[in-house]
Amino acid sequence: MVNDDGPHEHDEVIRERRRLMSLAYRMTGTLADAEDIVQETYIRWYRMPEQERDAIRVPAAWLTRVAGRVALDVLKSARARRERQAGQWLPEPVPADLFVGTAVTSKGTAQGTEDPLDRVTLDDAVSTALLVVLESMTPPERVAFVLHDVFGAPFDEIAELVGRSAAATRQLAASARRRVREHRAVAVPAEQHDEVVRTFLAATRGGDLRLLMQTLAPEVELRADGGGVVRVAPNVVAGADRVARFLLGVRQKQPELAFEERYTADGLGYALTLAGQFFGIMGFRVEREGISDIWLVLDPHKLGAWLPPATSRE
Repeated sequence: MVNDDGPHEHDEVIRERRRLMSLAYRMTGTLADAEDIVQETYIRWYRMPEQERDAIRVPAAWLTRVAGRVALDVLKSARARRERQAGQWLPEPVPADLFVGTAVTSKGTAQGTEDPLDRVTLDDAVSTALLVVLESMTPPERVAFVLHDVFGAPFDEIAELVGRSAAATRQLAASARRRVREHRAVAVPAEQHDEVVRTFLAATRGGDLRLLMQTLAPEVELRADGGGVVRVAPNVVAGADRVARFLLGVRQKQPELAFEERYTADGLGYALTLAGQFFGIMGFRVEREGISDIWLVLDPHKLGAWLPPATSRE
Protein backbone atom coordinates (compact mmCIF):
# COMPACT_ATOMS: atom_id res chain seq x y z
CA MET A 1 0.00 0.00 0.00
CA VAL A 2 1.54 3.27 -1.10
CA ASN A 3 1.27 6.11 1.36
CA ASP A 4 1.49 9.59 -0.17
CA ASP A 5 1.24 11.34 3.16
CA GLY A 6 4.92 11.43 4.08
CA PRO A 7 4.77 13.82 7.09
CA HIS A 8 1.80 11.92 8.56
CA GLU A 9 3.68 8.63 8.23
CA HIS A 10 6.74 10.19 9.85
CA ASP A 11 4.66 11.40 12.81
CA GLU A 12 3.07 7.96 13.18
CA VAL A 13 6.47 6.27 13.29
CA ILE A 14 7.96 8.76 15.75
CA ARG A 15 4.95 8.34 18.06
CA GLU A 16 5.98 4.70 18.48
CA ARG A 17 9.20 5.69 20.25
CA ARG A 18 7.87 5.53 23.81
CA ARG A 19 6.27 2.13 23.22
CA LEU A 20 9.48 0.83 21.66
CA MET A 21 11.49 2.13 24.62
CA SER A 22 9.09 0.30 26.93
CA LEU A 23 9.53 -2.91 24.94
CA ALA A 24 13.32 -2.62 24.80
CA TYR A 25 13.58 -1.80 28.52
CA ARG A 26 11.60 -4.91 29.38
CA MET A 27 13.92 -6.88 27.11
CA THR A 28 17.17 -5.62 28.63
CA GLY A 29 16.50 -4.06 32.03
CA THR A 30 18.43 -0.85 31.34
CA LEU A 31 17.46 2.40 29.63
CA ALA A 32 20.87 2.71 27.95
CA ASP A 33 20.48 -0.64 26.18
CA ALA A 34 16.87 0.24 25.39
CA GLU A 35 17.93 3.52 23.78
CA ASP A 36 20.50 1.67 21.65
CA ILE A 37 17.84 -0.79 20.47
CA VAL A 38 15.35 1.92 19.58
CA GLN A 39 17.98 3.99 17.77
CA GLU A 40 19.06 0.99 15.70
CA THR A 41 15.40 0.21 14.91
CA TYR A 42 14.81 3.71 13.56
CA ILE A 43 18.08 3.63 11.61
CA ARG A 44 16.89 0.50 9.83
CA TRP A 45 13.51 2.10 9.11
CA TYR A 46 14.92 5.26 7.56
CA ARG A 47 17.63 3.42 5.64
CA MET A 48 14.98 1.53 3.71
CA PRO A 49 14.15 2.82 0.25
CA GLU A 50 11.03 4.98 0.35
CA GLN A 51 9.15 2.54 -1.85
CA GLU A 52 9.78 -0.29 0.64
CA ARG A 53 8.62 1.84 3.56
CA ASP A 54 5.46 2.79 1.69
CA ALA A 55 4.70 -0.89 1.15
CA ILE A 56 4.60 -1.59 4.91
CA ARG A 57 0.94 -1.56 5.88
CA VAL A 58 1.45 -1.41 9.66
CA PRO A 59 4.66 0.46 10.57
CA ALA A 60 4.13 -0.18 14.30
CA ALA A 61 4.18 -3.94 13.76
CA TRP A 62 7.33 -3.68 11.60
CA LEU A 63 9.07 -1.56 14.23
CA THR A 64 8.10 -4.04 16.96
CA ARG A 65 9.53 -6.99 15.02
CA VAL A 66 12.79 -5.19 14.24
CA ALA A 67 13.19 -3.99 17.83
CA GLY A 68 12.69 -7.58 18.98
CA ARG A 69 15.35 -8.80 16.56
CA VAL A 70 17.83 -6.15 17.68
CA ALA A 71 17.03 -6.84 21.33
CA LEU A 72 17.83 -10.52 20.85
CA ASP A 73 21.34 -9.61 19.69
CA VAL A 74 21.80 -7.07 22.50
CA LEU A 75 20.68 -9.62 25.11
CA LYS A 76 23.33 -12.09 24.03
CA SER A 77 26.15 -9.58 24.42
CA ALA A 78 24.67 -8.01 27.56
CA ARG A 79 24.62 -11.33 29.39
CA ALA A 80 28.36 -11.80 28.88
CA ARG A 81 29.00 -8.19 29.94
CA ARG A 82 26.97 -8.56 33.14
CA GLU A 83 28.70 -11.80 34.07
CA ARG A 84 32.01 -9.92 34.01
CA GLN A 85 30.75 -7.20 36.39
CA ALA A 86 32.13 -7.42 39.91
CA GLY A 87 29.42 -7.85 42.53
CA GLN A 88 25.69 -7.87 41.98
CA TRP A 89 23.84 -6.75 38.84
CA LEU A 90 20.37 -5.25 39.12
CA PRO A 91 17.94 -3.88 36.53
CA GLU A 92 17.76 -0.12 36.26
CA PRO A 93 15.02 1.31 38.51
CA VAL A 94 12.52 3.61 36.81
CA PRO A 95 9.75 5.92 38.04
CA ALA A 96 6.38 4.24 38.44
CA ASP A 97 4.71 6.14 35.60
CA LEU A 98 7.50 6.05 33.01
CA PHE A 99 5.93 3.44 30.72
CA VAL A 100 2.31 3.40 31.87
CA GLY A 101 -0.11 2.45 29.09
CA THR A 102 2.50 1.25 26.60
CA ALA A 103 1.84 -2.51 26.77
CA VAL A 104 -1.01 -4.38 25.13
CA THR A 105 -1.72 -6.06 28.46
CA SER A 106 -2.50 -2.67 29.99
CA LYS A 107 -5.24 -2.16 27.40
CA GLY A 108 -6.67 -5.63 26.79
CA THR A 109 -6.00 -9.23 25.92
CA ALA A 110 -2.83 -9.91 23.98
CA GLN A 111 -3.27 -10.70 20.32
CA GLY A 112 -3.18 -14.41 19.60
CA THR A 113 -4.03 -15.43 23.17
CA GLU A 114 -7.46 -17.02 23.09
CA ASP A 115 -7.52 -17.95 26.76
CA PRO A 116 -6.78 -15.03 29.13
CA LEU A 117 -5.69 -17.60 31.74
CA ASP A 118 -2.83 -18.53 29.40
CA ARG A 119 -1.15 -15.24 30.32
CA VAL A 120 0.19 -14.03 33.62
CA THR A 121 -1.14 -10.72 34.89
CA LEU A 122 1.50 -8.10 34.14
CA ASP A 123 0.44 -5.09 36.16
CA ASP A 124 4.04 -5.01 37.43
CA ALA A 125 5.55 -5.49 33.97
CA VAL A 126 8.44 -3.09 34.64
CA SER A 127 9.01 -3.93 38.30
CA THR A 128 12.44 -4.95 39.49
CA ALA A 129 10.90 -8.17 40.80
CA LEU A 130 9.79 -9.23 37.32
CA LEU A 131 12.90 -7.96 35.57
CA VAL A 132 15.07 -10.08 37.87
CA VAL A 133 13.07 -13.13 36.78
CA LEU A 134 13.38 -12.12 33.12
CA GLU A 135 17.14 -11.88 33.59
CA SER A 136 17.23 -15.59 34.47
CA MET A 137 15.66 -16.54 31.12
CA THR A 138 17.46 -17.40 27.91
CA PRO A 139 17.38 -14.57 25.35
CA PRO A 140 14.84 -16.43 23.11
CA GLU A 141 12.57 -17.09 26.12
CA ARG A 142 12.67 -13.45 27.15
CA VAL A 143 11.99 -12.17 23.64
CA ALA A 144 9.09 -14.59 23.15
CA PHE A 145 7.55 -13.74 26.52
CA VAL A 146 7.84 -9.97 26.22
CA LEU A 147 6.71 -9.76 22.60
CA HIS A 148 3.74 -12.09 23.06
CA ASP A 149 2.55 -11.70 26.64
CA VAL A 150 3.26 -8.00 27.02
CA PHE A 151 2.98 -6.61 23.49
CA GLY A 152 0.65 -9.09 21.82
CA ALA A 153 2.83 -10.15 18.88
CA PRO A 154 1.67 -13.41 17.23
CA PHE A 155 3.85 -16.48 17.62
CA ASP A 156 4.44 -16.96 13.89
CA GLU A 157 6.13 -13.53 13.71
CA ILE A 158 8.17 -14.13 16.87
CA ALA A 159 9.24 -17.51 15.47
CA GLU A 160 10.98 -15.77 12.57
CA LEU A 161 12.97 -13.64 15.02
CA VAL A 162 14.18 -16.46 17.26
CA GLY A 163 14.71 -18.99 14.48
CA ARG A 164 12.23 -21.56 15.83
CA SER A 165 8.94 -23.00 14.67
CA ALA A 166 5.73 -21.33 15.89
CA ALA A 167 5.06 -24.34 18.13
CA ALA A 168 8.55 -24.19 19.63
CA THR A 169 8.20 -20.45 20.15
CA ARG A 170 4.90 -21.00 21.96
CA GLN A 171 6.76 -23.39 24.26
CA LEU A 172 9.45 -20.76 24.89
CA ALA A 173 6.79 -18.31 26.06
CA ALA A 174 5.09 -20.99 28.16
CA SER A 175 8.39 -21.85 29.86
CA ALA A 176 9.03 -18.17 30.57
CA ARG A 177 5.48 -17.79 31.88
CA ARG A 178 6.00 -20.67 34.33
CA ARG A 179 9.12 -18.98 35.68
CA VAL A 180 7.21 -15.77 36.26
CA ARG A 181 4.39 -17.61 38.05
CA GLU A 182 6.84 -19.57 40.22
CA HIS A 183 8.59 -16.41 41.39
CA ARG A 184 5.51 -14.23 41.73
CA ALA A 185 5.15 -13.09 45.31
CA VAL A 186 1.88 -12.81 47.15
CA ALA A 187 1.12 -9.16 46.55
CA VAL A 188 0.17 -6.84 49.36
CA PRO A 189 -1.99 -3.74 48.82
CA ALA A 190 -0.11 -0.58 47.91
CA GLU A 191 -1.12 1.03 51.20
CA GLN A 192 0.37 -1.86 53.18
CA HIS A 193 3.55 -1.76 51.08
CA ASP A 194 3.97 1.95 51.79
CA GLU A 195 3.25 1.55 55.51
CA VAL A 196 5.85 -1.21 55.89
CA VAL A 197 8.46 0.75 53.93
CA ARG A 198 7.89 3.90 55.99
CA THR A 199 8.16 1.90 59.22
CA PHE A 200 11.39 0.40 57.86
CA LEU A 201 12.81 3.89 57.34
CA ALA A 202 11.72 5.11 60.77
CA ALA A 203 13.41 2.13 62.39
CA THR A 204 16.57 2.61 60.34
CA ARG A 205 16.76 6.30 61.18
CA GLY A 206 16.14 5.62 64.86
CA GLY A 207 18.59 2.75 65.10
CA ASP A 208 15.78 0.50 66.38
CA LEU A 209 17.01 -3.02 65.60
CA ARG A 210 13.92 -4.75 67.00
CA LEU A 211 11.45 -2.62 65.02
CA LEU A 212 13.57 -2.87 61.88
CA MET A 213 13.59 -6.67 62.06
CA GLN A 214 9.80 -6.65 62.45
CA THR A 215 9.51 -5.06 58.99
CA LEU A 216 11.72 -7.71 57.37
CA ALA A 217 10.72 -11.17 56.19
CA PRO A 218 12.88 -13.90 57.80
CA GLU A 219 14.52 -14.75 54.45
CA VAL A 220 14.91 -11.16 53.24
CA GLU A 221 17.73 -10.51 50.78
CA LEU A 222 19.54 -7.23 50.10
CA ARG A 223 21.35 -6.73 46.81
CA ALA A 224 23.44 -3.71 45.88
CA ASP A 225 24.61 -2.75 42.39
CA GLY A 226 27.48 -0.30 42.13
CA GLY A 227 28.22 -1.08 38.51
CA GLY A 228 31.86 -1.64 39.33
CA VAL A 229 32.08 2.12 39.92
CA VAL A 230 30.75 2.55 43.46
CA ARG A 231 31.89 0.32 46.33
CA VAL A 232 29.03 -1.81 47.63
CA ALA A 233 28.54 -5.13 49.41
CA PRO A 234 29.79 -7.60 46.78
CA ASN A 235 27.54 -10.46 47.87
CA VAL A 236 23.88 -10.84 48.72
CA VAL A 237 23.12 -9.98 52.37
CA ALA A 238 20.56 -12.57 53.49
CA GLY A 239 18.43 -13.04 56.59
CA ALA A 240 16.57 -10.49 58.72
CA ASP A 241 19.25 -10.21 61.40
CA ARG A 242 22.16 -9.76 58.97
CA VAL A 243 20.24 -7.29 56.77
CA ALA A 244 19.09 -5.23 59.76
CA ARG A 245 22.59 -5.04 61.26
CA PHE A 246 24.08 -4.21 57.87
CA LEU A 247 21.65 -1.30 57.37
CA LEU A 248 22.15 0.07 60.85
CA GLY A 249 25.91 -0.19 60.35
CA VAL A 250 25.67 1.87 57.16
CA ARG A 251 23.48 4.41 58.95
CA GLN A 252 25.98 4.67 61.81
CA LYS A 253 28.88 5.26 59.40
CA GLN A 254 26.88 7.79 57.34
CA PRO A 255 24.64 9.71 59.81
CA GLU A 256 24.03 12.43 57.20
CA LEU A 257 22.50 9.94 54.77
CA ALA A 258 19.08 11.25 53.75
CA PHE A 259 16.09 9.39 52.30
CA GLU A 260 13.55 11.05 50.01
CA GLU A 261 10.37 9.26 48.97
CA ARG A 262 10.11 8.21 45.33
CA TYR A 263 7.57 5.98 43.64
CA THR A 264 9.28 3.28 41.67
CA ALA A 265 7.72 0.57 39.53
CA ASP A 266 7.84 -1.61 42.68
CA GLY A 267 6.00 0.93 44.84
CA LEU A 268 7.29 3.38 47.41
CA GLY A 269 11.08 3.56 47.54
CA TYR A 270 13.73 6.09 48.43
CA ALA A 271 16.22 8.33 46.70
CA LEU A 272 19.44 8.42 48.71
CA THR A 273 21.34 11.67 49.14
CA LEU A 274 24.48 12.56 51.02
CA ALA A 275 25.50 16.18 51.59
CA GLY A 276 22.74 17.15 49.18
CA GLN A 277 24.09 14.92 46.40
CA PHE A 278 21.79 12.25 44.96
CA PHE A 279 23.59 8.94 44.57
CA GLY A 280 21.18 6.01 44.65
CA ILE A 281 17.70 4.46 44.61
CA MET A 282 16.44 1.94 47.15
CA GLY A 283 13.51 -0.25 46.14
CA PHE A 284 11.55 -2.93 47.97
CA ARG A 285 9.38 -5.97 47.46
CA VAL A 286 6.91 -6.45 50.31
CA GLU A 287 5.17 -9.77 50.91
CA ARG A 288 2.82 -10.85 53.67
CA GLU A 289 5.72 -11.64 56.01
CA GLY A 290 7.36 -8.27 55.42
CA ILE A 291 10.07 -6.89 53.15
CA SER A 292 11.45 -9.83 51.16
CA ASP A 293 13.82 -7.98 48.85
CA ILE A 294 15.77 -4.74 49.09
CA TRP A 295 17.38 -3.45 45.90
CA LEU A 296 20.02 -0.77 46.25
CA VAL A 297 21.16 0.73 42.94
CA LEU A 298 24.18 3.02 43.20
CA ASP A 299 25.55 2.60 39.68
CA PRO A 300 25.56 6.19 38.36
CA HIS A 301 24.82 4.90 34.84
CA LYS A 302 21.45 3.59 36.07
CA LEU A 303 20.16 6.73 37.77
CA GLY A 304 19.47 8.99 34.78
CA ALA A 305 15.69 8.59 34.95
CA TRP A 306 15.69 10.18 38.42
CA LEU A 307 17.78 13.25 37.64
CA PRO A 308 16.34 16.65 36.70
CA PRO A 309 16.06 17.07 32.89
CA ALA A 310 19.05 19.40 32.72
CA THR A 311 21.37 16.84 34.32
CA SER A 312 19.93 13.55 33.01
CA ARG A 313 21.86 11.26 30.67
CA GLU A 314 23.01 12.73 27.38
